[in-house]
Amino acid sequence: SVWRVVVAQFFVGLSVSGVAWWVSGQVAAVSAAYGALAVIVPAALFARGLTSRVSSLNAGAAVFGFFLWELVKLALTVVALVAAPRWIEGLSWPAMLAGLLVTMKIYWVALGVRRGFYPVQKT
Repeated sequence: SVWRVVVAQFFVGLSVSGVAWWVSGQVAAVSAAYGALAVIVPAALFARGLTSRVSSLNAGAAVFGFFLWELVKLALTVVALVAAPRWIEGLSWPAMLAGLLVTMKIYWVALGVRRGFYPVQKT
């Protein structure tokens, strides 16, 4: 489920933020959390859009909905990154990017878990 990926991203973002707090302090933790939220909030909106009734009417609506919500997700992420220096005083760019990238990589982990981490064997 797409919602499981969003929940997994939330917990990974929380973990990255905790590690940043432990390693570098409060500013790094807030920056890492902001980076994670720059992925999680648009992903949650994307999931909500994909699971709406309108997106499940027919195949054309589903494809259009996917591309529309993906565009919204990307735009919101870019806006969040551009706004970061204004919203977070003393922003730590490395911590924010670590939160962003680690949280974003959950998509790949979810894909690997879905496939079982094993290649398909020919019989």
